[in-house]
Amino acid sequence: QVQLVESGGGLVQAGGSLRLSCAASGRTFRWYTMGWFRQAPGKEREFVAAISWSGGNTYYADSVKGRFTISRDNAKNTVYLQMNSLKPEDTAVYYCAAPGRAISRWYDGNEYDYWGQGTQVTVSS
Repeated sequence: QVQLVESGGGLVQAGGSLRLSCAASGRTFRWYTMGWFRQAPGKEREFVAAISWSGGNTYYADSVKGRFTISRDNAKNTVYLQMNSLKPEDTAVYYCAAPGRAISRWYDGNEYDYWGQGTQVTVSS
């Protein structure tokens, strides 16, 4: 059974930092792009960041570019999201996502087959 388990969320003041982790089990995703998405109350889920299988290519939403960094450790089957200079508008439930095959539309949540349960990030002003 495939599981993605996120951790690292919490409450932080604006300007602060958090590091999210996503540990995968049940199968390896080392050959596939992995992604982070988020959903704020009353809003649709949106793409945050993605990383290629080797880690050589990373992709970010314009709203987080320069503040967030995605990375991965394939030996640990784990993906990370370092979030710096957090803003109140970053408040959301953050989800880790993995595909069951190679994908090209890494920004499209419909491409991903496996999702974590989400971790809440709250940024106070």
